[in-house]
Amino acid sequence: MSIEQTVIEKLKTLPVEKQQEVLDFVEFLQSKRLENSSHQERVPASVFTLAQQYIGCVEGAEDLSTNKKYMEGYGA
Repeated sequence: MSIEQTVIEKLKTLPVEKQQEVLDFVEFLQSKRLENSSHQERVPASVFTLAQQYIGCVEGAEDLSTNKKYMEGYGA
């Protein structure tokens, strides 16, 4: 006898309230499995990868980080 058949046979012997508990538990296990599979599908990404689509989308001075004249008076 398979596991499925054994579970069904034993389930039939339970009162309706207990059958509902079994159903609730099975649904809980299914949702937990789906939750775990969706977490496993996620691939960790770097900040660069996530921001890559925005590189070059803004126009402005090309090198603000080393432009000394631009930084004069900043924070004073």
